[in-house]
Amino acid sequence: MKSSSAPCGIKEMLAIALPMVVSGSCDTIMIFTDRLFLAKLSPEYMNASMGGGLTSFMLISFFGGLIGYSTALVAQYLGAGQKHRSSGVLAQALIIAVCAYPIMLLCKPIAYAMFSSMGVLEPQLSAQKLYFDLVLYGSIFGLVRGAFAGFFSGLGKTAVVMGASALCCVVNVALNWLWVFGNGGFPKMGITGAAAATIVSGCVGMIVMAVVYARTAKAEGYTPFSAFRFDREIFTKLIRYGSASGIELLLNIVAFNLMVMMFHAHSLVTATAATIMFNWDLVSFLPLIGIEIGVTSLVGRSMGEGRPDRAQVAVRSGTIIGVVYSLFIFVLFVFFTGPIVEIFRPTGDAGTFLAAVPIAEFMTRVAALYVTVEVFYFVLIGALRGAGDTWWAMGMTVTLHWLTVTAIWFVFHVLRGTPQTAWTTIVVMFVIFSYVVWLRYKNGAWKSLRVVDREPVVLVNDAFHETTDI
Repeated sequence: MKSSSAPCGIKEMLAIALPMVVSGSCDTIMIFTDRLFLAKLSPEYMNASMGGGLTSFMLISFFGGLIGYSTALVAQYLGAGQKHRSSGVLAQALIIAVCAYPIMLLCKPIAYAMFSSMGVLEPQLSAQKLYFDLVLYGSIFGLVRGAFAGFFSGLGKTAVVMGASALCCVVNVALNWLWVFGNGGFPKMGITGAAAATIVSGCVGMIVMAVVYARTAKAEGYTPFSAFRFDREIFTKLIRYGSASGIELLLNIVAFNLMVMMFHAHSLVTATAATIMFNWDLVSFLPLIGIEIGVTSLVGRSMGEGRPDRAQVAVRSGTIIGVVYSLFIFVLFVFFTGPIVEIFRPTGDAGTFLAAVPIAEFMTRVAALYVTVEVFYFVLIGALRGAGDTWWAMGMTVTLHWLTVTAIWFVFHVLRGTPQTAWTTIVVMFVIFSYVVWLRYKNGAWKSLRVVDREPVVLVNDAFHETTDI
């Protein structure tokens, strides 16, 4: 296939996206393992880890999205011949992470108010607050890790991110086994052990990427912390273009959190079924983020080079890889529905779980219908972000999530509908908005956007040299 060896073709896309898919898969395994192990203790613990973990992520989401745009900005500087500014982008991302941490801690009362207002039931509520508190305290490690991940992803060195994520995964799973169940001579800590394992594994990943960065800096001839200073121009760009991603992620996570809480407030059976479904939806979702990052990186680099034609090749390559992956997920959801639901059966009283099984199986099969559509959504959104069309992407995805929240509320509280009806509504909304994103991409307005200017090239002594005037 011609595109496989061309610039931004399948081969180059795999070199960037595959490590990120593996990285996303490792993150999936960590979250999935937390909930799976806790499910063996009780459905309430499993539901609490989802509600508490999702709410803590909600509080860091704006800053995480802001920091995450460093991938596109580093890629554009690289494509524009200004690789020396990449470390400056990392420095600004780290400044944001440090400033964000105390703000997030001050927002704890907001989370508690959400739990109360949405009617989360006991005993899930107490466990949910505990898990939320602990994970939020360790959130600084995730933000700093995200800053380093954006730096390496923008440079195309996604193997570093993959390696750190794989190590995090191994540490997390091992500590979960030891601390949740009380194996290896450790006390049985239950949901506290799951939260502690998440914090420690995140810290390990952060340290690994910091060490690799230090070695990379030394190999390229500069001290690791020479670029760690405030840079008004880069900081402004990160805020200007990253704010759209940050606001988008915040509003989307708030909306998604409300969706989950509406399912959880319906009944304990519904909460259990929805948590099982969302756990498997996570399996299909996080690896696609890796493909999206690959598309964002290559599109950003191509636009920095002034080559929108190569950006389109990157989109095609990302789509092919994503479709192959989604077919695997489709088969899993359709033909192995029973076994993948049964894996969450608790070791003790299984009454709630057995009542939730038919609902969870229905949700899983319906989810299979939109798996392939999900690929196009993530690839095209990644392309628009990489090109700098971030504000439109924000508006569209936020509209999708909040209209879906409204629709679910209407199903539950006006129509008095079933969880199955509410879940089908989510799938239909997602399919409709994926088509709208495709129309935006097809319009082609993104091809004329410029985030950074390519450095001019001057002729000196019959040789070309890039200027360093910034």
